[in-house]
Amino acid sequence: MIGLTKAFGALYLSSLLMQLGSTLLMTYLALRLNAGGGAETWSGALMAANALGMVLGGKVGHYLIERVGHIRSYVTCAGGIAAAVLAHEFSSALPFWLLLRALVGVAMMCQFMVLESWLNDQARTERRGSVLALYMVASYVGMMLGQLALSINGDLGVHALLGVAIAFALSLVPVALTRCPHPTPILAAPVDVKLFLRRIPQSLVTLVVSGMMTGGFYGLASIYASQQGLDTVEIGQFMALVIGAGLLAQLPLGWLSDRLPRASLIRAVAVLLMLVTLPLGFCQSPSFNTLMLFGAGIGFLQFCLYPLGVALANDNIEPQLRVSLASVLLVAFGVGAGIGPLLAGSLMEHFGASSLYFFFAACAALLVVFVGQGKVTGEHLQEDAPLHHPSTPNGLASSSLVAVVESVGANAQSSQCDRVINETEIATALNCP
Repeated sequence: MIGLTKAFGALYLSSLLMQLGSTLLMTYLALRLNAGGGAETWSGALMAANALGMVLGGKVGHYLIERVGHIRSYVTCAGGIAAAVLAHEFSSALPFWLLLRALVGVAMMCQFMVLESWLNDQARTERRGSVLALYMVASYVGMMLGQLALSINGDLGVHALLGVAIAFALSLVPVALTRCPHPTPILAAPVDVKLFLRRIPQSLVTLVVSGMMTGGFYGLASIYASQQGLDTVEIGQFMALVIGAGLLAQLPLGWLSDRLPRASLIRAVAVLLMLVTLPLGFCQSPSFNTLMLFGAGIGFLQFCLYPLGVALANDNIEPQLRVSLASVLLVAFGVGAGIGPLLAGSLMEHFGASSLYFFFAACAALLVVFVGQGKVTGEHLQEDAPLHHPSTPNGLASSSLVAVVESVGANAQSSQCDRVINETEIATALNCP
């Protein structure tokens, strides 16, 4: 691990700083909008704009990297994000903020395409899992620090935006100075969406629902906590705890996922999610300790859905199709991440803050209905299906590519002798019909 940290430390540090800035920005904007009397629907719309920007960013990133290279693309996007972040102070008009969030989403997608393809390209097949695992740890640490950064000042003034801009500005320094060799581009893979709809409908449902819940959490959980009477410091602690619980869940989940039917695990997680979310839905004024306890449980379970969906999909897709699968899973997650905050925000606006957790329970109920081992035919089960369990996506601040890249990379040797997955394949694959 020390050797990997030394080899890829610059990229890990950049990821940590980016996640710190991104999660701080998401929570800050939600709380500032809530403090100004903005409707929850607008908070959901900001999250949806970010998700839309990230989906579109795949094409933009491919264009940039192809023409100016990885480092220049990364530096350009980091500068653009810093400018967009500070531009929030020019106007509080919500349409203007929507535009800025979409631009930040596009630029961050480009940045993560650079980082994740770089790591995947330079990692040997037998070490790829460890390389990406450390990357996920760095990302999660950055997300938790971003939430805890709210407690440094405790207000919603311009200092938070300055902190976000500084984090993104500093994130370009390690990449600009790195000595890591550049990734080698290869040809893109075709996409047959209808094939995946027939083969892996349960996985796609899981990814869409996971996106809905993840988008709802990052966009609206801080507003829910604020309306329960938590101050800015306590909100940061609450959000950090939920994210940390999601990270801790990956170790036992990976062990279980490699030993039990994954569709059954998805349904079991969904049932538990319903049981954990409903108390917060019915309890109108939970105590701080109650909120932290149930929040940790929800985070522990919620962030299990994405990796289980990815693993189930790879179980039933041939190795030569897994690059195309990566883009389809990303789009499914992005669609959910765009829809979820809009629906949840509208519910909160009309029925109160606690309806956020009724929304989560409804999402879990969808999985209970549509996903189950009895619905898995096994007709296309692959003998070389990946045993390595992919990590959960590191929030909407990430491109969500790493979990897909990791699962694909674990099978790279079986599909081609030393095949490398990079941003050219994934970004081009987003041009699916």
